[in-house]
Amino acid sequence: MKCTIYSVMIFIPVLLLAQYDRPGSTDAQFLKIGVSPRGTAMGDAYIAVVNGAEATYYNSAMLAWVKGTDVVFNHNRWFAGINHEFAAVSMNLGDLGAVGVSVTGLYTDEMKVTTPLQPEGTGETFYAGNYRFGLTYSRFLTDRVSIGVTGSLIRMSLYKDFSADAAALDIAAQYVSDFRGFRFAMQIINFGSNIQYVNESYPLPTSFIFGFGINALEMEDQTVLMCFTAAKPNEGRPQAQLGMEWQFQNMLFLRGGYRLNHAVANFAFGGGVRTTLIGSELRVDYSYSNYLLLGASHRVGFGLNL
Repeated sequence: MKCTIYSVMIFIPVLLLAQYDRPGSTDAQFLKIGVSPRGTAMGDAYIAVVNGAEATYYNSAMLAWVKGTDVVFNHNRWFAGINHEFAAVSMNLGDLGAVGVSVTGLYTDEMKVTTPLQPEGTGETFYAGNYRFGLTYSRFLTDRVSIGVTGSLIRMSLYKDFSADAAALDIAAQYVSDFRGFRFAMQIINFGSNIQYVNESYPLPTSFIFGFGINALEMEDQTVLMCFTAAKPNEGRPQAQLGMEWQFQNMLFLRGGYRLNHAVANFAFGGGVRTTLIGSELRVDYSYSNYLLLGASHRVGFGLNL
């Protein structure tokens, strides 16, 4: 574990010094929007500490650690009245590993079709939306190390038959120690085909991400989890996220986070509750994310572990 920590400490400065920007050089930007209220409340420093079926989106290798069957639904009211939804279900198959399916959607409200001759509308309406359908598989390599892969189909639809498709893979690895719950994870996300629009083609927003988390404080009825994530996207400068979570008796949670080297987003906070309902674990989470001049994003999520 010490070797892993030293390697990370050496790699972080190298990553953060690799500065360049290519804004607008990738498509399917909705894939970069965080779907989890718990994760976004911790500034998206989430890859190593994700739990439940949300692992199908953030870290496929972590799915092997999720017991039983887990179901999650998260809603995000994005800017300009755009809806952002995420739903996933995972199942642990024991020695066979774990599988999960997930759906992410970013779609508009109903809009009017207008033309230069009919600026008030033609009477037709349409919806625009971007969707990701994922299938995840994860299994243990040892009692401390797991791997995972997610295959995704991406559909971007603007109007009638004007749409584009792509396929992508996420490949991840996870290590969990017995020292204060230290966890380390790394993942390559959205590695796949280009988005083709008529005569123009754009790559997906591929990133290499790594992160770790550790229980900085452990007491009989409460803990404080500290986590860090760094990402190197293919379109711009490296980014880093810091987060923390305080939990009391595994029932009440308060969270906060901050994003470094990000052009728009900075701080976030939120909380959650966890309780037992008819023999199942119920989770309810909320987050507030500040996006400076754009305003704020509010997310709410519900999870159930059977």
